Amino acid sequence: MKAIMVVGTTSHAGKSFLTAALCRIVSRKGWQVAPFKAQNMALNAYVTPTGGEIGYAQAVQAWAACVTPRVEMNPILLKPQGNMTSQVIIKGEVAGFTTAHQYYEEYFHKGWQAITESISSLETDFDLLVCEGAGSPAEINLKHRDLSNMRVAKYLNAPSILIVDIDRGGAFAHVVGTLALLEEDERALIKGIVINKFRGDKSLLDPGITWLENFTGVPVIGVIPWSENLFPAEDSLDLLERRTSKTNYDLRIVVIRLPYISNFTDFDPLEAETSVLLEYLGLKENLGHPDAVIIPGSKTTISDMVRLKESGMAEQLKNYVAAGGTIIGICGGYQILGKELLDPNLLEGRIKNHTGLDLLPIKTTIMENKISRQRQVFSSYPQTGLPIDGYEIHQGFTQMIDNNTLDTNYTCHPMFSDPNLGLVNQSKSIWGCYLHGLFDNGPWRRLWLNYLRLKRGLPTLPTGIVNYRDRREDLLDNIANIVETHLDLTSILPN
Repeated sequence: MKAIMVVGTTSHAGKSFLTAALCRIVSRKGWQVAPFKAQNMALNAYVTPTGGEIGYAQAVQAWAACVTPRVEMNPILLKPQGNMTSQVIIKGEVAGFTTAHQYYEEYFHKGWQAITESISSLETDFDLLVCEGAGSPAEINLKHRDLSNMRVAKYLNAPSILIVDIDRGGAFAHVVGTLALLEEDERALIKGIVINKFRGDKSLLDPGITWLENFTGVPVIGVIPWSENLFPAEDSLDLLERRTSKTNYDLRIVVIRLPYISNFTDFDPLEAETSVLLEYLGLKENLGHPDAVIIPGSKTTISDMVRLKESGMAEQLKNYVAAGGTIIGICGGYQILGKELLDPNLLEGRIKNHTGLDLLPIKTTIMENKISRQRQVFSSYPQTGLPIDGYEIHQGFTQMIDNNTLDTNYTCHPMFSDPNLGLVNQSKSIWGCYLHGLFDNGPWRRLWLNYLRLKRGLPTLPTGIVNYRDRREDLLDNIANIVETHLDLTSILPN
């Protein structure tokens, strides 16, 4: 089938961003287009309508293409979980656990079969694939086992774009080196170079572009300027580079940067709120007294709880609550808020049980069967009856335990019409749930923020707002407009 490919000189060069923009551009031209990333390694995941897991970036790219995300768009998802092992998701389902060495032996051929089957499936419903590579296509020690880059491009005979991040420095060397390390038939597929994240006067860059084109024989099809547009990050390394320019805000909300943080895309809607400063805090940093603290999802809950305790952050969190602070935990963060964490079959690591923060009267047992499904429920707090959309991804089974304490803050109420999805305590200082995408729900998000604002004596915000997906549509249109303005795609896009 017809396809185009985006590969990068390095990780974080802008492949996901450019792929999403191309999906929107081509979709606006009337094509039935689908994103495709053969293999992704990420802890940010999305659940499709069929209950299968894919990388969250591929879900965003599907929305950019104005189509429903499906498992064939990301047939292999690797979710690192410590001890140099990863959970292997093939076509949306858990296939097992593996180390890097075992993966090549046990999953390479299964993986390639899943990739080619997925391409065949997509071919029946779409006119064009916009494919994204992973990392760099020129890692010579890994090329024999690379399922993401030029192997896919050659299989599809896809004209390919090589994107480089000039803001990091060394862009010309990255481009020249990458092209030099490609095989002749691979290099022949590279039809254009894109320079990403350029700051300053482009005329100063023009002599370098001329030299690069003459030296490599590959045209530079565009220069994308630096943009503050927020695009969902693929892994936690992006959080180390994320900076905010906000100086005028009402609320400061801190997300604890757990070692195995997952699905932190849950908090993009909060970051998009102009009145909110969202910060990611390392375990050894001073918590202070923000307006709220979020404990995010975790791929290895017990291991992250151990690190919370060893670093002193667990004690900081308890002192923060005692001083009147507000905490919300999502998925693994919800489990951490409980009294006990149990892993009898050592599915997550080497620790069978550990105490949690003991802020909610629950215990969680890690089970073999993973729950992954979309959910539509109604809220019970902070207001009854609001429709809420989201999705679950967890292997923990959480249940209430006997509450023998007289502490009324330990008394809890269901957050949603399904009481198994989450709890809030009597004083509304501790919230916890399994629902990813909770903050995407605009009215609920504003009600929760208004609860924080009232604690500060601030006026409330309007709650009759659209959900975050509408803002995401504007973002996707904006990045498509930027790319379409600054790139000449004539040699890349099919007629």
